[in-house]
Amino acid sequence: MRKKLMWGVVLSAVVVVVVYAATARATPQSGFSATTIAVGRFGDIDAASQVLRQFGDSTPRKDLWLSLQKTKGPSDLYVQSNTWIPNGSSGWHSHPSHSLIIVTAGMVTAYEGDDTTCTATEYTVGMGFVDHGGDHTHLLRNEGAVDAKTVAVQLIPAGAARRIDAVKPDGCSVF
Repeated sequence: MRKKLMWGVVLSAVVVVVVYAATARATPQSGFSATTIAVGRFGDIDAASQVLRQFGDSTPRKDLWLSLQKTKGPSDLYVQSNTWIPNGSSGWHSHPSHSLIIVTAGMVTAYEGDDTTCTATEYTVGMGFVDHGGDHTHLLRNEGAVDAKTVAVQLIPAGAARRIDAVKPDGCSVF
């Protein structure tokens, strides 16, 4: 019995050290703040839309617009307001699911964790983009001279952490 108890204590200590080490290596956010505007709980979602139309006048082409959202079990929907001061950074992080992001002021520069060239993508007022979530890590910065702001919408499993801090990817040496 004592041997099992001792192994349990040792295993627990190892888990604590591993979790602490991963957290300590995470890149911190700086000059960045996030405010939850609204959060709501949903049950199962089974929604689909499909529009197939001809677009264009003289050069008709077929465009397909399809939107699906299907969940099993409860989900939390977040609407977030994010602000970066000049040179502010979100730090490397991920989310459990995708995020739809709209730039409402200034400009944000995105860096993707799986991009070994660490190429910057700039988004300005009125532009929207998708963060894929899951294992996908990213960092958003304000490389401009004025505050940058976004609104993000995220649908995640109920009770899940909305943001997961991550370590700097090996391929991106910029930050």
